[in-house]
Amino acid sequence: MGFMGLLPLTAYALNCNPPANTADAIQCGSDNSAGVPVSQNPTDTLNKTVTSVVNVLSIAVGVAAVIMIIVGGFRYITSSGNEQAVSSAKKTILYALVGLAVAVLAQLIVQFVLNKSTQI
Repeated sequence: MGFMGLLPLTAYALNCNPPANTADAIQCGSDNSAGVPVSQNPTDTLNKTVTSVVNVLSIAVGVAAVIMIIVGGFRYITSSGNEQAVSSAKKTILYALVGLAVAVLAQLIVQFVLNKSTQI
């Protein structure tokens, strides 16, 4: 890449009213050459943003839940029969599973709401 990556790129405006030829008509349509929609519905943009945020949070909660299940299992194995340690390890595993279930339900609710909002 070298110093060429630092040079500015030249951008040319495209007259889309009316398009001059077929190639211009394609570029003036729903997608430009970068694959980014030229005109987006604000609701679609919001839905995509919310979906992206919920997906990232769901992944984070899933990873945290798996880590806590492993920690709880390790604590259960190393409890050496101590009833208080066994109880604490079981609670750790239970709370991790409940957190995972809440994350899955949140994902389903968000998808349901977003699907209903796009149908309106």
